[in-house]
Amino acid sequence: MKGFTRPLSRLIDQFEQLPGIGPRTAQRLALYLLRQPEERTKTFADALINARTQVGQCQKCFHLSAESLCEICQNESRNKQIICAVADSRDLLALERTREYKGQYHVLGGLISPMDGVGPEGLEISSLVNRVHQDHIEEVILALTPSVEGDTTSLYLGRLLTPFTKVTRIAYGLPMGSELEYADEVTLSRALEGRQLIK
Repeated sequence: MKGFTRPLSRLIDQFEQLPGIGPRTAQRLALYLLRQPEERTKTFADALINARTQVGQCQKCFHLSAESLCEICQNESRNKQIICAVADSRDLLALERTREYKGQYHVLGGLISPMDGVGPEGLEISSLVNRVHQDHIEEVILALTPSVEGDTTSLYLGRLLTPFTKVTRIAYGLPMGSELEYADEVTLSRALEGRQLIK
């Protein structure tokens, strides 16, 4: 980046690679960090490195976790007979903010998207089917983004799971193509309450 010394330019370039961060925001963040006391900058860097090295996936639901099972899977007060399938952890966190859903989750790791080369085998679908069988799940709620990929994934999962359990899909007060993580808590709560049976 012109006008900046090389180490600062490299820092700005790294911030620009983050989602939603443009050149001006990247520059503002980099300059802010340089003005902080060295100890605070080291704490920030340590937190980033520790999160990268210590956070993995829950072995049961594939949500982000620093342990073999995430806090939700370890929570005995959650309803173990209902699983809400989401594309990624951001969607799980959005649903948790509603404080309405009290069951388990299953993070698929994305959506079926042939255009992007993502098929069912690239997602955590077989592990979901295994959980439904082994844990005698009563209902699977599909909370997937209303898009072509979300619809494709929902239809695929519906066909796989309906012979074994009740499969519902959350109702959408969301416009087609919008992202779950950006929806407000009231819209998500109503979507959960108005979920529909997949036939």
